[in-house]
Amino acid sequence: MTQLTQGHPIASLVEEDGEALSFRVHRSAYRSQEVFREETARIWGHTWLYLGHETEIPKPGDFKTRTLGGRPLIFCRDSSGEIQVFLNACTHRGTVLCRFGEGNTKFFQCFYHAWAFSNSGELAALPGDDAYADVDGFRERMRLRSVPRIATHEGFVFIAFDPDVPDLLTHLGKAAHYMSLTARIGPAGMETVPGVQLYAVKGNWKLAVENAMDGYHFAPTHNTFVGYLRETGFAVTDDDQYAYDLGGGHGLLILTGHNGRIGMVWEPRFGETERERTVAKREEMVDRLGSELAAEIADASRILFVFPNLLLFDLEALTIRQLEPVAPDRTDVRAWQFVEVGEPAEVRELRIKTMVSFVGPGGLATPDDIEAYEAVQRGIEATADSADPAFDWSDMSRGMANERQGNQGRSIDEGAMRSFWRHWATVVGRD
Repeated sequence: MTQLTQGHPIASLVEEDGEALSFRVHRSAYRSQEVFREETARIWGHTWLYLGHETEIPKPGDFKTRTLGGRPLIFCRDSSGEIQVFLNACTHRGTVLCRFGEGNTKFFQCFYHAWAFSNSGELAALPGDDAYADVDGFRERMRLRSVPRIATHEGFVFIAFDPDVPDLLTHLGKAAHYMSLTARIGPAGMETVPGVQLYAVKGNWKLAVENAMDGYHFAPTHNTFVGYLRETGFAVTDDDQYAYDLGGGHGLLILTGHNGRIGMVWEPRFGETERERTVAKREEMVDRLGSELAAEIADASRILFVFPNLLLFDLEALTIRQLEPVAPDRTDVRAWQFVEVGEPAEVRELRIKTMVSFVGPGGLATPDDIEAYEAVQRGIEATADSADPAFDWSDMSRGMANERQGNQGRSIDEGAMRSFWRHWATVVGRD
C-alpha cells in the first residue's frame, strides 16, 4: 500500500498501490467537516475558480450576484464596459450590498446605512458625509473590495482569492485548448442564453466530478435514455471512447457513441431539416477553420472538467455547469446554455428542447445522476465507524491494468477520476 502524498494527514485518504493495481478513496473524504474546511481553504482559497461567462453581462451596468467558495460576489460590467468582480459586502459594516440576483445599475446602495458605490467600486455617496473627515484618503480606503485576481480565457471569466496564483493559462494547461474548441463553434462567436438553472444536490461536490468523468455508469444508469435513442435509430456504443488526464486535476472524456450533436453529428430525433443544416454547418466550419480543426471540433462529444468547479458538457447541446460546495453533503449547481451567436430561431428552439430532454435538471439524465450521487452520499454514512475499517473505502481501480500496459484509458474506466483524486490529494495534502 503506497500513500500518494506525504504531509497533511488528509492526503492519506487517497491510497494507490501500483503493484496491486489498487486505487481507493476513504469515504470520510466525502462526509468529514474537517476535510470540507481544508478544501475550502486550500483549494477554493488558492486556485483559479470559474465565475461566469462575459456574455452574461453584455452591457455596461449589467450585473449578476453569485457565491464562490462561500463568498458572495458581484460580477458586473462597469459604466466604461470593464468587467469587475467585487466582494458583495459594504465596506462600512459588512452588510451584503447587492441583494438582487441580476440587473443593470450605475450604483449599488446598501440598504442598512445607504452608502452607495459606483459600478466601478468607488464610494459615491454616504449620508451625513460631513461627519467623516477625509483624512489619509478615507473615501479611497472605503471603495469596494475587488477580488485579488480576475482573468478571462475565450470569454470564460475566472477569479482567484489568492493574488499569488500562477497565471490563468498556466492553471488551465491543456484544458485551455478544449475551451478554445468550444468557443470557435460559431462563426460570430458564442454566448450564454439568458437565465440560469440552479439546483441543490444532497451530495459532496467531488461526487459530481466523479459522475461527470465516469463513462462506466452511462448505460446502466441512463438505460431509459439509451433505449429511447435505440428506438429512434441511433446506435449507442461505448467502443472507441476515451478518457484523458489533462494535468492539474483537469479531465476530459471523448465520446463518439452516446448521442448526436446539434449542427455537428446528426441523429434521427433531430429531423430531416437539421440533417441538411448539419451538412451545411460542416462545410462552413471547414471553410472557416480548415478540415482538421473542423473535424476535431465536430466529430466527437466532449465532457471537460476544469479543476475545481467548471464542467463543459458538449453533448447534444452545450452546457456550462458550475459547482459550488456548500457543506460536505450539499452542493449547489448552476448551469447555462452556450449557443452560437445569431443562429436561426428554429435551431435555437431545437437546441434548447434537446438539452432539456437529457442534461437539463428535469431531463432523462440529470435526475438519474443526482439520484446516483445522493445515493452514494447516503450509502457512505452506512460504513462510517464500521467494525471493519476496510469497509469504509471506495474503489476506483477499474482500468489500471489497461493503463499500465500503455493503452489509452477508456471512458468506461476510472482513470479520469484517479487523476482528479491524485491532484486533490496533492493540493489538500500540501503542507
